[in-house]
Amino acid sequence: MEHGIDEKDLAILEILKEHGDYTVRQIAKKTLLAPTTVHSRIKKLKKNGVIQRVTIDVDEKKLGLKLGAYVLIFADLKLLKEKHKSQYDLAEEIKKLAYVKKVDIVAGGADLIAQVRIKDIEEFDKLLLEKLQLLEGVSKTQTMIIMH
Repeated sequence: MEHGIDEKDLAILEILKEHGDYTVRQIAKKTLLAPTTVHSRIKKLKKNGVIQRVTIDVDEKKLGLKLGAYVLIFADLKLLKEKHKSQYDLAEEIKKLAYVKKVDIVAGGADLIAQVRIKDIEEFDKLLLEKLQLLEGVSKTQTMIIMH
């Protein structure tokens, strides 16, 4: 396996995916490894970039962000080139907008796709029409509302 990852590392990673808040001792108990072994393996996985970050999963609906959508974004590649900007630059600008959770550069029609979680349709309207569509390099968008 890449980066010298073995079955023990994979077991640690599987536990961390579901229980990122587990202590080294809890992981050691689940994997039947010594706590010092678990600690050094997690440290190695972080150093090698296998573990990139540790985060939490928030129920956004409980925060009042009830509307989810995917926004397909079509870039004006000619304008981006004239402005010495790339799709990567455009993606970074979009990521900075409030309520945008994630932006990916994609192939197959659209150039980028943004995942949005927002309060309601009025707030989405403001985000889309007053911010996203006015970014330099965005030629058009297409929205898909998340139903379930």
